[in-house]
Amino acid sequence: MTLNFRLTAMLILLLLLGGVSLFIGAVDLDVTQVYQALFSASEFDFIINQYRLPRLVLAVGVGAGLGLSGALVQGIIRNPLASPDLMGISAGAGLAATALLVYLPDAPLYMLPVSAMLGGLAAAAMIMVLAYFSSPTPARLALIGIAISAFLASGIDFLMIVNPIEINTAMVWLTGSLWGRNWDQVPFIWWTLVLLVPLAFWLAWRLDIMGLGEAVAGSLGISPSKVQLMALVCAVALASVSVSVCGTISFVGLLAPHLARMLFGHNHKLLLPGAAMIGALLVLLSDIVARGIQPPVELPAGVLTSLIGAPYFIFLLQRYKGWS
Repeated sequence: MTLNFRLTAMLILLLLLGGVSLFIGAVDLDVTQVYQALFSASEFDFIINQYRLPRLVLAVGVGAGLGLSGALVQGIIRNPLASPDLMGISAGAGLAATALLVYLPDAPLYMLPVSAMLGGLAAAAMIMVLAYFSSPTPARLALIGIAISAFLASGIDFLMIVNPIEINTAMVWLTGSLWGRNWDQVPFIWWTLVLLVPLAFWLAWRLDIMGLGEAVAGSLGISPSKVQLMALVCAVALASVSVSVCGTISFVGLLAPHLARMLFGHNHKLLLPGAAMIGALLVLLSDIVARGIQPPVELPAGVLTSLIGAPYFIFLLQRYKGWS
């Protein structure tokens, strides 16, 4: 099975899951009702066009952003245990966004991704400073990221405890769910993808060469520090905007790159789109299951991704324990 065929098969699977997501929810609809809602006036217009369709578009965009961010983070530091949420980037974005929701609840909607991006960059800077002074192994770097993430998550808990009146606003967002999202959030994630995906592909072959070592990359005319900075900013922006849209959906940034390597190898020209599509599939499938498992009760999609990702992370720690 060729690599192009695998990419095509994943795209078809994504389209099929997208179609299925329009039928899943508290209200059962048949094919005719969904078709009428999409292409003509229908009593189910709100359910399809204002509720399920924007969730579909957001799930694909957020999953692609998280998967691509994870692939870039792992490519930058050449650490298979790295991901935006495990390295504290998602927690930093979440803390900044929560602070905005709690203290400035009437702030314009566009301020949420801006604050999340600043928080993600601050968390990434903390990791880089600690890594610079301690020169950790890959496993220890992952543990540093987990510690930073836990510290920032405690900051989120503190904000919510000392501001109980505003807790509901933050809780709806922090669950890592697409519940209550609409077309207003769609431009944030998709414009981010439009702007940063070309940059990610421009970095692809440079990341391949960086995998050979900084000395080799430098001898071939590539500035390692420049490539690392550009890739890091790209990864942080993708993860932060994704978090600002739907909260923290854990382990997608870890799982998607690993599954993409199994299917497409280590060439970043195939790995990056593969990770993006697998991330989109993971988030979309989690959202479908969250809505359909016991309607009208809805689980956060982040809970389902954690059920898969946490055991896999433990497996990776065992696999790379020799690196500690």
